[in-house]
Amino acid sequence: MRKPRVLFLCVHNSARSQMAEGILRHLAGDRYEVASAGSRPTSVHPLAVEVLAERGVDISGQKSKDVREFLGQEFDIVITLCGDDAPGSCPFFPGRVQEHVPFPDPAAQGTPEAFRLVRDDLWHWIGERFIQGGS
Repeated sequence: MRKPRVLFLCVHNSARSQMAEGILRHLAGDRYEVASAGSRPTSVHPLAVEVLAERGVDISGQKSKDVREFLGQEFDIVITLCGDDAPGSCPFFPGRVQEHVPFPDPAAQGTPEAFRLVRDDLWHWIGERFIQGGS
């Protein structure tokens, strides 16, 4: 049986979407195929790697990807994580209805505390959305 495919999107694919990808893969990688991408990808933020490692999740091997790399692929769930402070900047994935779940960009503050807050909020939301609530 095919696992549902999940794509997390944000602008730079450096923090929120990378953390969400790593968390869902960690919590339910046996149940979901997970990817992340951005409309203007940069690189994975070192603080995203650091704060997930604190919870036993290794995303050090993940890379930032352009959303265009996934055009033509089918995803069951596409979720944008851009904060509401940047309307119109979230990536759009053609042909798919997207869920929008805004999280603040921890890179804007650039502190470990900001990354930990977003990590913990993502962890809680992903647990409710994908583990307890199902797809």
